[in-house]
Amino acid sequence: MIIGQDQAVGRFLAAWRSGTPHHAWLLAGPKGVGKASFAQAAALRVLAEAAGPMPAGNGLDVDPDHPTARLIDAGSHPDFRRLERGMNKSGTALARNISVAQVRELGGLFAVTPSMSDWRVIVIDSADDLEASAANALLKMLEEPPANTLFFLVAHAPGRLLPTIRSRCRRLDFATLAPDDVARVIEQVRPATEARERERLAALAGGSAGRALAIAEHDLTPLAEAATQLMREGDPTNARRAALAKSLSSKAAAERYAIFLAMLPGIVAQEARGATGSRRAALLDAYAEARRTAQLAPRLSSDPASTVYVLTGHLAAAARQG
Repeated sequence: MIIGQDQAVGRFLAAWRSGTPHHAWLLAGPKGVGKASFAQAAALRVLAEAAGPMPAGNGLDVDPDHPTARLIDAGSHPDFRRLERGMNKSGTALARNISVAQVRELGGLFAVTPSMSDWRVIVIDSADDLEASAANALLKMLEEPPANTLFFLVAHAPGRLLPTIRSRCRRLDFATLAPDDVARVIEQVRPATEARERERLAALAGGSAGRALAIAEHDLTPLAEAATQLMREGDPTNARRAALAKSLSSKAAAERYAIFLAMLPGIVAQEARGATGSRRAALLDAYAEARRTAQLAPRLSSDPASTVYVLTGHLAAAARQG
């Protein structure tokens, strides 16, 4: 079930049921709102309907015991491909990009007729990760698409894609999720999470269920509470800022650092809603700085400790206006 994205699901299903769906779909929206889950579910539904037996219902859901579902889960469906970043040459981390070699391997799929039905489906998660030569190789396929082939391009920042790729896709927009929908996703994925904790995670997630799950996985709720404490009580000795920076400074904490930067603007915005006067102005300044840092710091490879220390200084400044 794709939670909170009924409009996008309905638009795609209407096109699929028409019998002449567009060959390429650009799934656009923030990270963690269901784009990749939609692409996987839509691919499964298309291939299951095409191969039979016909799945029950009119939505995207397919019984896990359906033959097509079992093949896709096993990674062995001959008419389905999923392109994503693989491991780097040393095998120590994910590669920076989806390579041109990965895209060109699709040529072997298109050189033969589909095996299970008349349809094939390609999911690219995410198109933002395509290296330049890979994007150009994909563009050639979109310009002359193989018959009965659907492409789903997940895009967190569609404006960065080649305009020629965007122009050959039909766009499906995925909105941020309401807190209740985020909580429903958490309950679905982490059923043992207590209701109060689900609400807390949803409040921190900024409309992204993926971010909420990452916050839970990396135990970032205490850091969120520390940031809120800075905005309310300040940090006269700078000890709180230093401790927060140190906790996110190691290489092992790189993922926690990235998630902390992503969730911080939402924490500041939540605090600003209840503020007035000069304190509200200071919090809005802190929000702008948190948002700018969240966008730029990961790409600039900034020092995590210094970045967090400077950033939390803006939070502490808001307390001085209280």
